[in-house]
Amino acid sequence: MSIEDRAPSAHAVAREQHATTGQPRTGQWRYDLITERWWWSPQTYRIHGFEPHEVVPTTDLVLAHKHPDDREQFRQILEAAKASGDPFHSVHRIMNARGRERVVTLVGQGRRHIDTGEVMELMGYFVDTTAPVCERAETMAGDHIRAAAAHRGTIEQAKGILSVTHALTIDEAFEVLRATSNQHNVPVRELAARLINLGRILPLDEHRRHCVDEFLRNPL
Repeated sequence: MSIEDRAPSAHAVAREQHATTGQPRTGQWRYDLITERWWWSPQTYRIHGFEPHEVVPTTDLVLAHKHPDDREQFRQILEAAKASGDPFHSVHRIMNARGRERVVTLVGQGRRHIDTGEVMELMGYFVDTTAPVCERAETMAGDHIRAAAAHRGTIEQAKGILSVTHALTIDEAFEVLRATSNQHNVPVRELAARLINLGRILPLDEHRRHCVDEFLRNPL
C-alpha cells in the first residue's frame, strides 16, 4: 500500500479545505520511513506558501523551510520520532515560499509494523498558529505598555507631592524618591504608590512637610 493510498479521503480533505474562516489553518502530513516519501494535504502546502502539488515534499524541503534558528531542534525531534514512534509535538517557525515567517505547531506519532514492531511511518497535523501567537504577543505588549504608563503616572504624582511639600523641582523630587528607594530597598514605583496614599490624608497646613519627612525616613 502506497502512502497515497493511506492518505485521508477526498471527503476529509474537502472538510479541511472548508474549515471555518478565522480558525487556525490545519493541514495533515505523512512520512513513509521505508520509501522516504512525504504526503501533504492541500492545507499543508498552503501553510508552506505553495499551491497544492506545486512541489514534491521531501525531507530536505521540510527542513529547508524551517527557520534557521529552529531547524536543528526540529531535526532532532524528527530523528527521535523515527526511532521511537512515540507521539511528539513541536512549536517552531517556518519560512514559507514567499519568504514570510510563520509560527506552526506540528503534532504526530508513529505507525509500527504489526509483526516486527518497526516504525514504518510518521503522521500528524500542521497547525498555523501565527495569528494566535501574534495576538497573544500584542495583548502582552499592550498590558506591559499600560502597566508602564500606570507606573510612570504613579511616580509623576509622587514627584508632584514632594515638589509641593518640599519646594523641589521635579528632577530634585525624583532624586529624593530614588535615594529613599535605594536606602530602604523599596522599588521606586512601590515607594511612589505609598507616598500617594499618604498624600490623600496629608493635613493642609505646615505639618504636611513633617509628615512626608517621617514617611521618607521610614517608608516600610
